[in-house]
Amino acid sequence: MLFLAALLVDGALAGAVYAPIALAFVVVYKASRMINFALGEWMMVGTRLVASGLHAGFGLLGAVGAACAGMAALAVVFNRVVLRHLAGRPVIALIMVTLGLGAFLRASGAVLFKDSPGYIRLPLPLAPLDIRGIFVPVDKLVAAGIALGCVALVSWIFQRSRIGVALRAIADDPQVATSVGIDIHRYFVITWVMVGILSVVSGTLWAITVGGGFGVVLVGLKVFPIVIVGGLDSILGTLLGAIFIGVLESVTTGYVDPLLGAGFGSMVSYLVVIAVLFVRPYGLLGKPQIERV
Repeated sequence: MLFLAALLVDGALAGAVYAPIALAFVVVYKASRMINFALGEWMMVGTRLVASGLHAGFGLLGAVGAACAGMAALAVVFNRVVLRHLAGRPVIALIMVTLGLGAFLRASGAVLFKDSPGYIRLPLPLAPLDIRGIFVPVDKLVAAGIALGCVALVSWIFQRSRIGVALRAIADDPQVATSVGIDIHRYFVITWVMVGILSVVSGTLWAITVGGGFGVVLVGLKVFPIVIVGGLDSILGTLLGAIFIGVLESVTTGYVDPLLGAGFGSMVSYLVVIAVLFVRPYGLLGKPQIERV
């Protein structure tokens, strides 16, 4: 029973770290109905900037701030140079652009960051906390708290702020939003700046709890099932889906992997996605798009 409790706690903490990564998918989709398949590459660049800042002696907060500024600049350039000229184009064109951006960032990152360290450490005690016989790593606990704070902040922005209202209006009908005075290009820049900051924070938390390096580019595909399960346009669904997938992977790894072989725990989330797509293609808490014809 203690082993199961330890797996549940570890899975919940992992799911909390998954949540802001998956939220970066949701932010783009809620604003423009497109999917950023270059999210893993954005996270890789963000974490390498943080690691480079730490190596240069900026300190953790200074390195994260500098990385956020760098990713915000990348977001502005990407919007000005690429996305601004694709307004009104089919969504598939925007998706292909993100795939091309991902390939570009992977190639350039291998050159620019080849000598930079890939590890990030928090100034926390290494000894885990003993909670009724369950050992909880302090870094995972802190990372989970920061991740949940990010989710709460983004949720507030979308639900309570003028920026969120404008982004929801643009997603519903860009032409109507433009007709009432909303600057679509300005809010697209804000959206991608949010994605850049989320990439830095979530990538840093991932590097702290799991490990950094260029393998971070695979994290985007790893958390994509969470977005499908929770719903592409639901922040609450993303949070619940992240916790559910994290716990499911942890329990499967602990009980099923010894029977079927290592690696099945990483596959189970994709099996869940297939089942969800059969039952609710728009996700557990996603909203189906209903159009009058």
